[in-house]
Amino acid sequence: MRVINTKELIPVVNDLVKKACIDLDDNLMNALKQSILLEESELGKEVLETLIENANSAREKQVACCQDTGIAVVYLEIGQEVSWEGANLTDMINEGVRQGYGEGYLRNSVVGDPILRENTKDNTPAVIHTNIVEGSEVKITVMPKGAGSENMGRASVLKPADGVEGVLNYVIETVENAGGKACPPLIVGVGLGGTMEKSTLLAKEALKRPIGDRNPISHIAALEEELLQRINDLGIGPIGIGGRVTALDVHIETFPCHIASLPIAVNLQCHANRHASKVI
Repeated sequence: MRVINTKELIPVVNDLVKKACIDLDDNLMNALKQSILLEESELGKEVLETLIENANSAREKQVACCQDTGIAVVYLEIGQEVSWEGANLTDMINEGVRQGYGEGYLRNSVVGDPILRENTKDNTPAVIHTNIVEGSEVKITVMPKGAGSENMGRASVLKPADGVEGVLNYVIETVENAGGKACPPLIVGVGLGGTMEKSTLLAKEALKRPIGDRNPISHIAALEEELLQRINDLGIGPIGIGGRVTALDVHIETFPCHIASLPIAVNLQCHANRHASKVI
C-alpha cells in the first residue's frame, strides 16, 4: 500500500491550473494547424491563424490564452493501492486551485451561491470527480471550463425508438443552436447511456480524449466520424463567421442503460480545449 499525504496535491494542482490556462498542448495546436488546410473560407483561415498566434503569444508571455479562465474541473484517477493521510483531500485540491489562480493572475469566475451570485474571489470550490483504478499511482487532470462553451451544452433522455437518427439529430441541433457562442472550432463531447447524470459526466469526460482519437467500439467510432462531417457541413465556421471548420473532433463515451431509456448529453468545448494532467 502506497501512502500519499494530501498536501502533495497542492503544488501539483497549482501547476496544472496555470499550465492548462496558459500552455495549450501540442495535440490541440497541431489540430488547429491542420484545420487551416481544411478551411475553405479565407476569413475562416485568418481566424484560425489568429487563434494559433494568440496561443503562441500566451505561451511565450506566460499569460492566460483567454480571459475566461473558467471554473476548475479536477479529475483524480486514484489507484486502489493508494492510501491517503493528512488534511482533507478536497480542501487540499481547492488550496491548489486557489494558489494557481492567484499566482497565474487568472480571472476568478466562481460565485458561491447560484442565486445570490457573490464571487468567492479565489475561483474555489473546484468541481471534483474521483475514480478508483488499478495500481498505486494517482493521475490528476485539471480542466478549466469557460461559460461560453459550458452554457451551450444540453442533456436529455431520448426514447430508445429514436435510435441513431435521434442521437445524430440531437447532437447536430445542439451545435447548430450554439452557433458561434461556444467559440468554435469545437470539440464536441457526447455521453450516451447510463442515467441522466451519468450521461452528462460521460460527455465531459469525452473532452479529455486527444483530438483524432476514436472510440474503440467500431459503430461508435463510425458515429463520431459521421457527426464530425455533418457538423462541419453546417457552415458555422471558426468563431461563427462562416466556413468549413466548425468542429475539430467529436468524442462519444457510452455506458449501459435501462431498456426503456436513452440518456444523452452534449458538452461543448471551445477551440482552446484546456486541460493538463500529471501522474504522481
